[in-house]
Amino acid sequence: MKLTTIHTGNFKLDGGAMFGVVPKQLWQKLNPADENNLCNWAMRCLLVQTEGRNILIDTGIGNKQSEKFYSHYYLNGENSLMKSLSKEGLRYEDITDVLLTHLHFDHCGGAINRVNEELVLAFPNAKYYVNETQWNSAMNPNPREKASFLKENFELLFDSGKLLFLQQGDIVANCIETHIFYGHTNGMIAPLINLPNGEKVFYGADLFPSSAHLKPHFVMSYDVEPLKTMQERETINKRAAQEGWWYFYEHDLQVEVSQVAFNEKGQAEAINSGFLSEIFA
Repeated sequence: MKLTTIHTGNFKLDGGAMFGVVPKQLWQKLNPADENNLCNWAMRCLLVQTEGRNILIDTGIGNKQSEKFYSHYYLNGENSLMKSLSKEGLRYEDITDVLLTHLHFDHCGGAINRVNEELVLAFPNAKYYVNETQWNSAMNPNPREKASFLKENFELLFDSGKLLFLQQGDIVANCIETHIFYGHTNGMIAPLINLPNGEKVFYGADLFPSSAHLKPHFVMSYDVEPLKTMQERETINKRAAQEGWWYFYEHDLQVEVSQVAFNEKGQAEAINSGFLSEIFA
């Protein structure tokens, strides 16, 4: 089995939105904001290669939205989904499975491309996976999430007949265990990858968008149920610390992976932080 970080570029989001009610003087130390109060974030995906399958977890923001849309997020960086896959010697056609943690635009935008004004599957030979509750939420969005669910990013998946729904505990490719969460958005998947050597890598999605969000009360304003997010984090952190899991951070610009431990105050914090390529060489 091989795990590879797939960088799809960076974007900027309001610092207050990413840290909720936490005072700026606290979160500013973790991710400094610019003069517009914007913090820069990664859109980092994960490639899992096992038993002849190329499994991509999330797809970034994509490239089919309008310039006006992208101007709100200040896309930056040298990376793109296509470039990163090409570095691994892969084409879109080589991806066998696409697991979408949830259907917010920065996680699933690259699943569908626009070619000559027509929407087409970016990965024509792949099966696509999402949670059914999340699918229903995206197709019938609440007012809070409506701007994050763009149907051109996912509606075609169902029409293509290649969409599969995952539930809690389902296993993909004999190694990826499905965990479902409801605090950030209703029915988000945060997959747990079981490595042959017994180690486990937890893809934090937007339960743990960055290592700063290990603290339960550092909750994003985007979350539909903040108290549930806090409970979910506490539960997972305890198990991860006990079992030595590695966390993979989708949006942390500086830290790709870390383990988690509790300090003398009983607060969760990142330890053994680093880059995936170094730790799982």
